[in-house]
Amino acid sequence: MRHAAFVLMCLALPAGVASAQNVIDPPPGYTKTVNLSGPRFGMTALSTGVVDELHKRSIDVGSNITQFGWQFERQFYTRDSGVAAVNEWVFLLGGLDQGVVLPSLSWMVGLRTREGAEFGIGPNITPAGVALAVAAGVTFRAGNLNVPMNVAVVPSKVGTRISVLTGFNMRRR
Repeated sequence: MRHAAFVLMCLALPAGVASAQNVIDPPPGYTKTVNLSGPRFGMTALSTGVVDELHKRSIDVGSNITQFGWQFERQFYTRDSGVAAVNEWVFLLGGLDQGVVLPSLSWMVGLRTREGAEFGIGPNITPAGVALAVAAGVTFRAGNLNVPMNVAVVPSKVGTRISVLTGFNMRRR
């Protein structure tokens, strides 16, 4: 009797597993990536603490500086939800309008909606120190041309930096 129950169970197990597999969603297809790298430019407002910290390091600038640079961006799509994961490196040179070169490097990870609203967060390194940057914005599209408009806030031990940046890129795979 025990052997008969065992045989029935062994025969029923594959059928049960097969029917359970029909309930589970099939694995997702391959992720599509898009390169959205391009130039960036804008302005950064520096708090008094940041200006003072830079002065201690023999860098004299006013409380507002220009920014010019390049954003290396890769966008990852999955399925048709419209939400994309974004990984970007933003390299900027600030203060050129005041005769100084203030390099800044940020690594941002975040999300972008189908409509172009975006949010990201990541580390930032400048001569004023290391901090965590938080950015939000929207990307306007005209065919393959993208025009991002972003605001980034970078609070640190010495003060806060607020940047408004724009630029452009062309959608390419």
